[in-house]
Amino acid sequence: MTNLTKYRKHRQLQRKSLGLLLVAITWSLAMGWLISFATNAQGATPTSEIGTVDVVPAQYQLGQELYLENCSSCHIALPPQVLPTQTWKNILQDSQHYGGQIQPLVDPPRLLVWRYLSTFSRPILEDEQIPYRVNSSRFFKALHPQVKLPRPVEINSCVSCHPSANEYNFRRLTPEWENSN
Repeated sequence: MTNLTKYRKHRQLQRKSLGLLLVAITWSLAMGWLISFATNAQGATPTSEIGTVDVVPAQYQLGQELYLENCSSCHIALPPQVLPTQTWKNILQDSQHYGGQIQPLVDPPRLLVWRYLSTFSRPILEDEQIPYRVNSSRFFKALHPQVKLPRPVEINSCVSCHPSANEYNFRRLTPEWENSN
């Protein structure tokens, strides 16, 4: 085999490899675009119509629905972000619920609610006490830096600033707070 023949075969192999690489990249881009379209990625941008802080992916939506169904029947259901994960764990396990006796959730609904709450809640800091009440939550205080909160803060008092809190919409504020931001 001559050097010219070897060179031609080498160039053919390089072109085939480059062609295969281009096909793989094109395929990956097309599949990524199709997957994002199929999972409705264009709806992943929060708007004023979305009541929670984060858009909830499909795999957590049943847990969110169960959470809302069970918790908002007695009081306003808070977004998981305002309390640390450990607080939510304690709340789910305890039949003594803020001075009242409740029937704790059982599996599998409890697991679905836990997956939702633990995914969207925040970790507790190493030196932080586990808050039991929302007004003791460091993150809740950070979300309300210059808000004069009522004493005591009660979970149903959220509607004074968040008129749509009963619909799990904490983005909509009363006009006095909308204008102050």
